[in-house]
Amino acid sequence: MDEGEHRGRGMRWGGGRGFGRPFDHGELRFVILALIAEKPRHGYEIIKAIEEQFGGSYSPSPGVVYPTLTLLEEQGNATVEEIGGKKSYTITEQGKEFLAANQAFAQAAMGRMRGNGFPDGMGKPPQLIRAVENLKMALRLRHRSGPMTEEQIQKIVAALDAATVAIERG
Repeated sequence: MDEGEHRGRGMRWGGGRGFGRPFDHGELRFVILALIAEKPRHGYEIIKAIEEQFGGSYSPSPGVVYPTLTLLEEQGNATVEEIGGKKSYTITEQGKEFLAANQAFAQAAMGRMRGNGFPDGMGKPPQLIRAVENLKMALRLRHRSGPMTEEQIQKIVAALDAATVAIERG
């Protein structure tokens, strides 16, 4: 998987189609640098900070974040210090200069992240993603709990049809 690509957490809707990548190639390093420029962070804290900015609809995998942190360290843009058995990353002076020199890229990535937007325009509000996923889960659980009566089926269909009409009129 490429830098910034997701793996099935959130960001799926309608038949399992993915929405695409929230960051263009290489942009995640700018986001991570900007986050550690705010304050030193552990890898897990970086993952959670990004997830929070996306309203829970996207969370980068550790398999993307940790190699990016290692790359930033190898490039001299970040330092790492072990505190209580955890690695804490801090931006270096060189990293600050790199971030400043690439301010437009960093601001674009941070802006999309904070606005829950995606480069391909396919971003969905996280509340909507949550609601759709909750509906799908409720239907799966109800289906697995055993056969439904015709009356139960009709109630579910009526509720879904009413929701459809409300959305279309909305």
